[in-house]
Amino acid sequence: PNSPSLCLPQLEGLCSFLQLSTCPEPLLVQFCRWLLALTPDLSYTSAAVLTEQLFLRRVLSLTQPPSRHLMAALASFCSKYSQPFCQVLVAAVLREPGEGAEQTKLVCELVEECLEPHSVQLVLSQVLEVPLSEKLLPVVQAVLGRQVRGPLVPWVSSLTPAGLEQGLSYPLLGLFQEVLPPELLDLLVLTLCRQAPAFTTSLDYAKVVTAVLTVYQSQVS
Repeated sequence: PNSPSLCLPQLEGLCSFLQLSTCPEPLLVQFCRWLLALTPDLSYTSAAVLTEQLFLRRVLSLTQPPSRHLMAALASFCSKYSQPFCQVLVAAVLREPGEGAEQTKLVCELVEECLEPHSVQLVLSQVLEVPLSEKLLPVVQAVLGRQVRGPLVPWVSSLTPAGLEQGLSYPLLGLFQEVLPPELLDLLVLTLCRQAPAFTTSLDYAKVVTAVLTVYQSQVS
């Protein structure tokens, strides 16, 4: 199908008329499938508006894991429109005050299983734009756990200094060096160093530092 040209106010009005922010989740999945079939593709601005209308309220209000319908809709939409999706939805989750446990788990799952490498880098850059917190450390772990292509390798999230002291070998770690460009790696290391005093008793912080030192040992002094 061909997509008609809609200006921003028209698109926002249509979303409001269709009550997309509160429509039943099975219908949301069907609507996302229809969106993905449109040709030509949605513009960045249109995709950003739809991300906000379709998902923002639903995700920020989560108090339990998302339903399979909501997860399917999120995964399908972000697979095609990952840049506006991250700029709108992921940014809002990262900046939301409070623990936001379900929202953080959702972002981690999207990083591990859905987003392309360039969008994973975008998520990390967004994390580094806000003050690092315990809430955000699992997101950094998820980023470090990504291969260039493929899902999270489970043992990355369980790396500990003790494990390294025992001489454990992780031959696949070299695959991750393509994930982060040098400037983003430098910013991550600088952030971890500057904020270390706030995480002296944090296990998640120790895991992140260990993963960075292991994956990028030749680049981090």
